Amino acid sequence: MNVIGTIDRPLTHDPKKQAPMPTSASEPIGSATPAVNTIGANRLRQNRTREMQLIPEALARAHMQDRMREADAESRAVRLVTARRMQRRAERVSMRARRALAMAVMH
Repeated sequence: MNVIGTIDRPLTHDPKKQAPMPTSASEPIGSATPAVNTIGANRLRQNRTREMQLIPEALARAHMQDRMREADAESRAVRLVTARRMQRRAERVSMRARRALAMAVMH
């Protein structure tokens, strides 16, 4: 059974194995469309696909850097809160010591 592919479901996705496009009757032979050098196009396509393959990696790297910045900012905030809490505690202890000294001097 000889199965012919359709536009939606081609027989193959490899352009080299696909049948060439038929020339239309309205387009004159030797028309103004020049022959294209495909070597440069293939190289460009390969570079483009390499860049496309690297996009998720770059996106993941940027996402990770954002998360690292957020974690760093959060840890700095936690350290600041802890330092302020310790400072208040030290101030309370200092006031207690000052009061105890004042009571000792008064008696």
